[in-house]
Amino acid sequence: MAGDQVHVLSALDGAKTQWYHFTAIVVAGMGFFTDAYDLFCISLVTKLIGRVYYTVPGSPHPGSLPPTVAAAVNGVAFVGTLSGQLFFGWLGDKVGRKSVYGMTLLLMIICSVASGLSFSHTPTTVMATLCFFRFWLGFGIGGDYPLSATIMSEYANKRTRGAFIAAVFAMQGFGILAGGAVAIGVTALFKNRSPAPPYAVNPAASTPAQADYVWRIVLMLGALPAALTFYWRMKMPETARYTALIAKNAERAAADMSKVLQVEITKEQAGDLEVAHKSPASPSFGLFSGEFVRRHGLHLVGTASTWLLLDVAYYSQNLFQKDIFSAIGWIPPAASMSALDELYHIARAQTLIALCGTVPGYWFTVAFIHSVGRFKIQAMGFFMMTGFMLGLAVPYDYWTGQGHQAGFVAMYALTFFFANFGPNATTFIVPAEIYPARLRATCHGISAASGKVGAIIGSFGFLYLAQSPDPAKTAHGYLPGIGVRNSLFVLAGCSLMGFMLTFLVPEPKGKSLEEMSRETEPDKC
Repeated sequence: MAGDQVHVLSALDGAKTQWYHFTAIVVAGMGFFTDAYDLFCISLVTKLIGRVYYTVPGSPHPGSLPPTVAAAVNGVAFVGTLSGQLFFGWLGDKVGRKSVYGMTLLLMIICSVASGLSFSHTPTTVMATLCFFRFWLGFGIGGDYPLSATIMSEYANKRTRGAFIAAVFAMQGFGILAGGAVAIGVTALFKNRSPAPPYAVNPAASTPAQADYVWRIVLMLGALPAALTFYWRMKMPETARYTALIAKNAERAAADMSKVLQVEITKEQAGDLEVAHKSPASPSFGLFSGEFVRRHGLHLVGTASTWLLLDVAYYSQNLFQKDIFSAIGWIPPAASMSALDELYHIARAQTLIALCGTVPGYWFTVAFIHSVGRFKIQAMGFFMMTGFMLGLAVPYDYWTGQGHQAGFVAMYALTFFFANFGPNATTFIVPAEIYPARLRATCHGISAASGKVGAIIGSFGFLYLAQSPDPAKTAHGYLPGIGVRNSLFVLAGCSLMGFMLTFLVPEPKGKSLEEMSRETEPDKC
């Protein structure tokens, strides 16, 4: 009967690409748009928040967040995301993908708005409420990782599955771009209405009262794309693979497939599928079983470790790229700008990097994933990231010299290009393709949570490591570190390790989900 099961499931793999596939990409992708917008826009506004709430009267330097507060604001959403990835991944396998899919989006909408409200006007209270809501925002975002990847992999046909999952993830690029664009637009609007002198000219007037509204508006607008797609997400049916293979309601699965994908499944074929999955030959091992370790143990090590190492390098650069731009002179000294001018310059720099490196990299993956394959793209991406980071680090003094900043930015953008046309996309795609249906969201959640461990290491580690070894040149409140140059060497080492561990990850190109997960192979008892 296992053969009948493969025969029925192949109807999904052989289905023509239809309008519903593109609808699913947009609906699932808007969650990642919101994810990227919310996670990355905080890096744009932290300096503004520092000026508004932590300026010391009479200080020659503008206010900035104390190290512990900066670490909390940047890291708390990651902790929430990690928790959400594990919880909703497990829950999605237990009660169904659709059952919890709307819950994650609703959590994102509520907490995006609440993050901008951040009650009271004292620094301690504002930061405490901001961190509280950003944790739960991250919790909702975390759930979107395993659920969106699993839903898209189970809806897609075999020929275009990788490109469709990559397209969902590629919406992150537009989210990052939107974060910068919204910050530029909102800042420009307030600058025109409330002009302010540079800090060096008039410290008190350099941060107008309206600046407190700017960062709140930027954060709250993250709720908009999620709210626009909530209705369509709630209307999505459960995936046919979950309904048939886990809920074991083959007739309902056939009806859902016929309705949204225009795939005809006869009642006899549906019955064959139901009988097949009740067969003793159907595997039933759990996550902590020896059989899972035998079949997928090394795969899980590979998907989890490569995602961890990628995020150490990726997030450490992305969250703190404004500090790198300042170090090379691409952004003027803070004291020479007003609070809104500083936000404008940081947002413009981040938007340029997203436009030139981040967004194209995602869509190169979409275009080439089936011709090149997941393994080659991931290995190439890690290898090129290693090379470009070394290219930035070895002649670092040259790049930071007068007149060479444009070259530094070009190399930096290429690092992001090959991260996104590389492991940042493939570490998301592959875990949704290689594990059994009843453990697919759970294993994806574990892999993604490992990535967020890397993001926490990267963001917290880089925050301190990138400080100058010279105590006189460190940011206020920080201990001396190893400097940006040596930090880039560390990140190059992480990328090289990711390249080597990629060899533990199998290539799903051209294979069905059941072939990759060995779903129809009997337990080895």
